[in-house]
Amino acid sequence: MKQADRKRILIADDEPSVRSLVKRILSQNYTVLEATDGEEAVNMALSQEPDLVLMDILMPKMDGLTACYAIKMNHTTKEIPVVMLTALGYDLNKRLSQDIMGAHGYITKPFNPQDLLNTIAKFLKG
Repeated sequence: MKQADRKRILIADDEPSVRSLVKRILSQNYTVLEATDGEEAVNMALSQEPDLVLMDILMPKMDGLTACYAIKMNHTTKEIPVVMLTALGYDLNKRLSQDIMGAHGYITKPFNPQDLLNTIAKFLKG
């Protein structure tokens, strides 16, 4: 697949090891963009318009829930699927992410690489 034809995924996580792992898993099939905090994620979503965003919750400058909400409230980025990728597995966080902030999915760390790929594929059909 040519680089220009690839879907683009933005991974927003303040942990370099998590970004590196996700990039390794995804880079064979996708172009991976990286953000180190929620504020950078929102700015990159606006400027790069990725096909999907993987968002950690606990990040500096702007947490992932606020960043998700900002992406979902902007007319330019509101259609971009956001999947929360976080160590916070509490039901409250899942409900808040999806029902209030507009996230499309929720993956708990540590995650199974195949589950990550399956979740992404589900949102990038077509």
